[in-house]
Amino acid sequence: MLNIPCPYCGPRAQVEFTYGGDATLRRPGAAAPESEWAEFVYTRANPCGVHEEWWHHAAGCRSWIRVRRDTLTHRILGSASPRFPFPDKAG
Repeated sequence: MLNIPCPYCGPRAQVEFTYGGDATLRRPGAAAPESEWAEFVYTRANPCGVHEEWWHHAAGCRSWIRVRRDTLTHRILGSASPRFPFPDKAG
């Protein structure tokens, strides 16, 4: 089981969180063509290595956080509030 370090509550078990997806994706603008929306909704990379993800602390503070995780080893490398950068830029 993963332990996710919530920046507000401290380390917590993964079962308290809900996965929210890739934190590096940016939504198309409201006037974007349908093809851009289809790409955003349906096309996903399956990264191998360090990746930033959204997680929702559903059974805790109910905050959304960004988590840096190695998808190969599942090791959690850090977490941060959506409003602030990660404490270090190392991956």
